[in-house]
Parts: sequence; structure tokens; C-alpha cells
Amino acid sequence: MTKYHFTGIKGSGMSPLAQILHDEGHEVQGSDIEKYFFTEKPLHDRQINVLLFDEDNVKEGMTVIAGNAFPDTHPEIVKAKELGLEVIRYHKFLGDYMNQFTSIAVTGAHGKTSTTGLLAHVLSGYNATSYLIGDGTGKGVKNASNFVFEACEYRRHFLAYSPDYAIMTNIDFDHPDYFTDIEDVFNAFQEMAMQVKKGIIACGDDSHLQRIKASVPVVYYGFGEHNDFAARNIEKTTEGTSFDVFVRNEFYHRFTIPMYGDHVILNSLSVISLCHYEGVPVEVIQDGLESFEGVKRRFTETVIGERVIIDDYAHHPTEIAVTIEGARQKYPDRKLVVIFQPHTFTRTQKFLNEFKESLSLADEVYLCDIFGSARENAGALTIETLGDLIEGSHILQEESVEQLLTHENAVFMFMGAGDVQKYQKAFEKKLNN
Repeated sequence: MTKYHFTGIKGSGMSPLAQILHDEGHEVQGSDIEKYFFTEKPLHDRQINVLLFDEDNVKEGMTVIAGNAFPDTHPEIVKAKELGLEVIRYHKFLGDYMNQFTSIAVTGAHGKTSTTGLLAHVLSGYNATSYLIGDGTGKGVKNASNFVFEACEYRRHFLAYSPDYAIMTNIDFDHPDYFTDIEDVFNAFQEMAMQVKKGIIACGDDSHLQRIKASVPVVYYGFGEHNDFAARNIEKTTEGTSFDVFVRNEFYHRFTIPMYGDHVILNSLSVISLCHYEGVPVEVIQDGLESFEGVKRRFTETVIGERVIIDDYAHHPTEIAVTIEGARQKYPDRKLVVIFQPHTFTRTQKFLNEFKESLSLADEVYLCDIFGSARENAGALTIETLGDLIEGSHILQEESVEQLLTHENAVFMFMGAGDVQKYQKAFEKKLNN
């Protein structure tokens, strides 16, 4: 068995890949910075050795898998090359790894993680499925026939993959630090579409995805009647959502999901479409949809007394809007208090007005300082710029979370892709005291 060393093991793709290789019986270790990330818990649960970055971590006989965020000048990568070890970039390794399975890539600007988790769960009820989810969760199953994985469009990393199937949830302009405009994003997805080997399941309500050309069948799902798989007769309650699925205008089945908002209907419909295409029995699909418990940091709920706390990764205006919509369905009579931490200066600057529109859907808005990233940790913009646009909004510091206590019997939605959870933890501590 190969011994793998992961440089940047806490990454949202690196951590699940390390888990998968460990589950398959390989010896795995990795390194990263000291700061705690939610992606590392499954590594500790498996007793995978997580070290601090140090060139001495790299030893003879290892294969080094390097995270995309780390340049060739990183001391561990330099050391590996000095020792003559094989150094493989994360997306290149994954691209080669998936060839032994029926591989299903889940991609799109929004909904990737939730859809990947849901598909992996439903397919696992039918036959052995390994999976890699962008919430830091991975599982390697012996003799697996399927491999479900999240494929990110950022820097066109997903072009390292040639999957059997691809689910494409939507195309939207994001990552303005890399993509120039929506057409640049579309071109990346178009290139990805040409690499798919068996079929594409795409949201037909998305005008950009309707333009996708491929050398394999493109099956469309959505609310519109023009779709191959269409959701109709939708019933939304505080318990969940029910809807009929019509396949090319013929009734197929009525499904019930314990989830909220139009976006979860679309995510479920993409999974139903893929499973129908692969011949998974309808009872297995319904059981999987009903028993799915969600993925990390996607509408993750905690109840303390009269208050409901929701942790969500939403960091783009579109995601914020649909997450608030879902909370309104589940909690129609409660005040929605959003605590939002913008992620990256370029995204905040580019979408200032869109953030104002989506955040204004909440009853109360609290804003936290902008979270930079490894590639961009400073900017001229401040959180006050966004705060000035949103009438009645408040700026929140970690040490002043007690101001949230003025809202009783409310739903508190902590949103962002940075470390917004530190504000949530501080608030929970106040509540528990």
C-alpha cells in the first residue's frame, strides 16, 4: 500500500480525499496550519495524523498529494521533489482516481454540496457508493461501483475530470477574482460538458444551461413544462415539501422531502433524474430523500430555549436569498435575524447591491467584518460600506454578540464561507450561560 502525505489536508476537497484513501486501507497523513477547521473532525475520528506544515513531514517512499492553494515553492513540495517523490495535484489525482468507477460529478455555481450529499445518500441505498463532498466529508467503500463527487468550477479545476455523468445545477457569476464575466463562466461549463462520457443532467430553468452543447444526451429538469423531468403540484408546509414528478409529461411519482425552499426541490429533482436514468427503483429514491439528514453547514439547526440557530455556508447573494426563503417556509411566524460575514473583498465589492437586495429579505441584519482568503487577505472595502446600503443593519463584533439577545423566539441565521461560526459559538455561549 502507498503511504500518502497530503499538503493542505484540511482543505474542503483534500480532507474527504484523505478519508477515502484511508477507508480503502492506505496509510495516510497530512499537514496544514494550526487553526481549527470543521473539515478536520472526520480526520481525527479516523485517527489520521494531522501535522503542522514542516518539510520534515515528507519522507522517502511517500506519494505527496498537494492542495491547489499551495505553490511549487512550498517547503514540503520542494522537499518532496528533492527526494524524487511523486507530487500530484489534488484535481489531477482525483481525475485519475475516478476512472475505476461509474463517476458522477456534481457541479454548478450553487447547490453543489447539498446535491452531492443527497445523491451519495440515495445511491448508497441501491449499491456501494464512495463519495467526496465539499463539506469536508468523504467515504471510501470497498468494492464500490459508483463514485459521487463535487466538482468545483473555480480556476477551471473541474476540467481535470472526465466523469461518466455530470449534474449541472446552475451557472451564475461568482469568483470575480478569477472569472471575468458570466460568459467566461459559461465557457468553462461548456468545456466541462464536452468531457462527460455518458450523460448530463442539467437544470432546464437556467437559461445558460439551455445553451450547453454536448456529445452525450442532455436531460433537463426543473419547474418549467419544457423539462424532461418536471416538478408539479408542489405543496409546501412547515414539515417539508411534496411534489409530483412528470417524466416527459407522464406522471412518474409523488415525492416528499423533509426540506424547505424551491432550491431543494431542484436539488432533489436532479437526483431523481439521475437515478431514473440509471434504473434505481422509485421506492429506493423516496426512502433516500426522506432519510437524508443534510450536509455540514447547510441549514444546520440548533435549538437553545426559544431560539433557533441556523448555520449555513451561503456566501453569494443568490444563496442567501434561497436560504432565507427556506427558513420562511419552515418558520413562517418567526422573526428571521441574519448574521452575515462576507467572504473575500472582490466578491463583496462586485455584488454590493445584490447583497443589499438579498439580505434585505431578512427581518434584522447584522454584519461581521469581511473575511479575506488565502489568495486575498486585504482590500480597501470595509463592512461599513455594505452596512450603509442596508437600512437598519448593525455591525457585529465577536465581543458584542449579546446585542442579539434582544431578539427572543427568533431564528438566527449565521451565514458565510469564512469563520462566521466564531460569532455563533460566542452567541451560543451567552445563551447557555
